[in-house]
Order: sequence, then C-alpha cells, then structure tokens
Amino acid sequence: MLPYKTKQFFFGLIKLSIVCGAFYIIYQKLINNPELDFHTFITFLLKKDIFSLKNTLLLLFLTFFNWFFEILKWQTLVTPIKKISFKNAFEQSLGALTASLFTPNRIGEYGAKAIYYTSNYRKRILLINLLGNMMQMFATVVFGVIGLCLFIARYPININYYKSVQFLLIGLLVIVLVGFALQKTKFTIKGFSLKKVKRFILDFPKKSSIIALFLSIFRYLIFSFQFYLLLQFFKVDISYFNAMIVITSMYLLASVIPSIFIFDVIIKGSVAIYLFSIIGINEITILSSITIMWLLNFVLPSIFGSYYVIHFNLPKDTH
Repeated sequence: MLPYKTKQFFFGLIKLSIVCGAFYIIYQKLINNPELDFHTFITFLLKKDIFSLKNTLLLLFLTFFNWFFEILKWQTLVTPIKKISFKNAFEQSLGALTASLFTPNRIGEYGAKAIYYTSNYRKRILLINLLGNMMQMFATVVFGVIGLCLFIARYPININYYKSVQFLLIGLLVIVLVGFALQKTKFTIKGFSLKKVKRFILDFPKKSSIIALFLSIFRYLIFSFQFYLLLQFFKVDISYFNAMIVITSMYLLASVIPSIFIFDVIIKGSVAIYLFSIIGINEITILSSITIMWLLNFVLPSIFGSYYVIHFNLPKDTH
C-alpha cells in the first residue's frame, strides 16, 4: 500500500489536473472556436457597447437565480435520503460542474456528485442526479415541442414530410426494440436494474419531485429570458413571444444532439444560426449571444467550482 502522504499527493494532483483541464477546455473554446473568432467577438462587443453597469448587473442577476434554483433543486432532491445545507448543495453543484466540463454531455457530473457521499449513499445519489436531469429535460422538451410546432407553422421551412415521417417511424421502432431488449435482459445502471430505477423514481417523495420540477421550469424560464435579453441588448427587433418560439426550438434541437461539452456551444451555435437566420437575425449576433450565455452560466460558475474541487476531501465511511 502507498503511504498516506503519497496518496494525498496523488489525490491533490488529480484535483489540480481536473481544474487545469477545465480551464484548458474553456480557453480552447474561446480562442479556437471555428464559428466565432475571439478577436471578432471582442470587437463586436465593444462596438455594440452592451455591457453597461445596468445591463451587466441584470445579466449577473439572472445567472445568480439560474444557479440558485439549480442548487435549491439539488438540495430538495437529496434531502429525503440525507439532509444537506444549501452551502453543501452549492459546493456539490459547482464542484461537479467544474469536474464534468470535459466529459461527453457532462456525464461526469454523476460521478462527481456521488463522490461527495459515502459509499452507502452513492447509488441513490446517481439516481437522484438522473431524476433531476430528467426534470430539466422535461421542461426543455415541453417548451421546445410547443415552440417548434409554432415555428414550423409560422415560418417557411423546407421540410420533406415524407422523409420526416419515415425517420420518426424508424426512431419509434428502434425505441420499441431497445425497450423490448432491455426488458428481456438483465441490463443494469451502476448495479441497478431498469426495474429498480423505475421503482426508485416512482417511489421518490412526491412533494420533493413536484418542487424540483417547478424549480426546473423556473430555471428554464430564467435562462431563456436571459437569451432574449441579450438579443434586446444587441438591438434585435423581435418581440418576446416570437423570440421564445425560436429560443425554445433551439434548446430542444440542441439538447437531443449528443456532444462533448467542448462542442456543446458549437452545436447550439449551428442550430441557432439556422433557426434565427430564417427570421433574419445575423450570425454574429446569435453566436455572440450564445457565447455570452456560456460564459455567464457555465464558465463563471465553474470558476467558483474550481475552488471546491481543489479543497475537496473524500468523505469517510462510517462503518
């Protein structure tokens, strides 16, 4: 066995590597973004002069409440199995964000949050995190489907409906076959069978689930409004209703495309450029808005999260 001090050294090295890796990803995204040159981005912002004190405070206010509701949601979901303070939830949420930046679809968040707990809690923490993400996705899908239906009805889009129906039927067939195959096999998620996962979600305290769902909806309304606000700061002439049709469609389409985090903002950019170009909004405005949203809602919290990653200590099992 390795000496205690050697273990501590390697553990500290891992934490430092996570933080350095996260900042490297952020740097790469800003400097080597193939869709938006960093110099062009800065020049455009200076030209538009959108960061007045009032505008900046308003954007930061919305970022604060976006993460406030996310942290409160995590506290609400975890409390039925282990009471944690808002401070604990804050540390776990931001620390997990930083640790998951360079994982596909931020899947590393599952392990990062679970590691804050002793081994007897970790499987349930994984499932609680899954439940929280499902609730956020539910809000994205519900608002997104409504927005996309309105978008298709309102704006001229060249859609091959015959191919779309074919694709939909093939997709449904694949889902049915996968579902049937999973039922016939002993497929497990971190030691939990799908039956146990379903049972865990159905048996989860209804009050906590309902509160967490409403917090997910509040989050969605906040960051989508923040995007609309940026469009207003860039002097885009569009009503809130029309903007939300496109914004909700963008989030829906971007969320169903698997991605590594470093490409996540690029995928959102590509989807957004296509959708907003249909209503006549230029590319640089949309890409700048998406980049600012990313800086406010991911980069800024991850800077705070890096502090918690560096100061993280493994919990001691009590048995």
